[in-house]
Amino acid sequence: MSEAEVRGSANRLHEQLEHIIELLRRHKLVEQVAHAQHGPHQELVDNLLHRQHLSELQRQLDGLHPADIAYILEALPLEDRLTVWQLVKADRDGEILLEVSDAVRESLIADMDQGEILAAVEPLEADELADLVEDLPTEVLPELMASLDAQQREQLQSALSWKEDQVGALMDFEMVTIREDVSLEVVLRYLRRFDELPAQTDKLFVVNYENVLTGVLPLHWLLVNSPERMVSEVMAPDVNTFHPADDVYEVAQAFERYDLVTAPVVDDSSHLIGRITIDAMVDVIREESESEALSRGGLREEEDIFASVWKSVRNRWAWLAINLVTAFIASRVIGLFEGSIQRLVALATLMPIVAGIGGNSGNQTITMIVRALALDQITTDSARRLWRKEMGVALANGLVWGGVIGVVAWALYGNVSLGLVMTAAMTLNLLLAAFCGVGIPMLMARAGRDPALGSSVLITAMTDSGGFFIFLGLATLFLV
Repeated sequence: MSEAEVRGSANRLHEQLEHIIELLRRHKLVEQVAHAQHGPHQELVDNLLHRQHLSELQRQLDGLHPADIAYILEALPLEDRLTVWQLVKADRDGEILLEVSDAVRESLIADMDQGEILAAVEPLEADELADLVEDLPTEVLPELMASLDAQQREQLQSALSWKEDQVGALMDFEMVTIREDVSLEVVLRYLRRFDELPAQTDKLFVVNYENVLTGVLPLHWLLVNSPERMVSEVMAPDVNTFHPADDVYEVAQAFERYDLVTAPVVDDSSHLIGRITIDAMVDVIREESESEALSRGGLREEEDIFASVWKSVRNRWAWLAINLVTAFIASRVIGLFEGSIQRLVALATLMPIVAGIGGNSGNQTITMIVRALALDQITTDSARRLWRKEMGVALANGLVWGGVIGVVAWALYGNVSLGLVMTAAMTLNLLLAAFCGVGIPMLMARAGRDPALGSSVLITAMTDSGGFFIFLGLATLFLV
């Protein structure tokens, strides 16, 4: 899809959201007017108005993809969200629950009774059920397990036995397997027996009689080769295989690197147990990206933008508390130099520049390091070179932009010494920002923590306190 098509699709989705919001607004307005009127047939009038204004909204929803409905639900306040959710056809509930964020899913499930939840999740595949089980009420689970056949129950238990960041939790059990000792004509006849192939089927998995994976047969190879040829002659024996315990983000990188659509999942004995698909990997990459963005801001988890005040407070308080402590430390650093600021008022106007530029530079470095760590591009040897390189970049930027702001300070206040102090402080603070920008995420990664977790909060604290101390210290030493 081209960039113009993507932009056009996004615009259409936004227009649909605006239209649905307008329908909800009109519905509320008419209901308010109707309730203000009193008459013998008031209940009948209210009923007719309710159906009239919501029928158009339901027609709009029926024509949307589940992912688009999920987007709309996430963009609506809780009251309107539940109104729209009640209008969605019951046979689409499960697909939509899979698409919405965890926080929004929680609010939708809370609005459903036990029967509605079971009706929504029972049609789903085992790997899809595994994504939802943790969010379902515990009283629903026994009846859900009882509704599954033996194979589905085994597949669900298999998916649940793995951690959410492992391939086993995301693998798909729907796939087409063939033998290597049959002809392509036999394979074609076998495929014609299917009403439809599983989604994302770009290859067939070749197994022996013990279900050991021996190769794959891409569909386009099947079509362009003579039907008389044997599968063993045409198949690709060298296959990118993954194990259920593999880290999903590393597998997502492999999908990107090798342009994979599907790949087999095998156990330690090379028995085929499932497959992993590109749509699951795209979700992994998106979720990882969102998680890193939230972590850099000090948020613990994805937050429903229309969540209650208390839930939002709980999600944000920890790093705000840390930020408060670091801000207090920065204020005490300034307090150490109150006498210098009173003697030379220009220091008060210039010191935020030193701290601000340092924080910006540190965040740039941290963003690059976190990305490199996520891609496993940093080794012990390369880390030293990276540190030296970032310090060199900081030194160059400090001399150039510190020189510029030094000249500006000289021009504004007519003090050459103040300009030199400004240049020196800017350079030293950028060096501090580079040192911490590389060190903070690498230390967190070595400690087994998410290197993006609150990194922007920490680097800002370091560059604020350090910047104030360096600038005011140099000013006190050489000017005051």
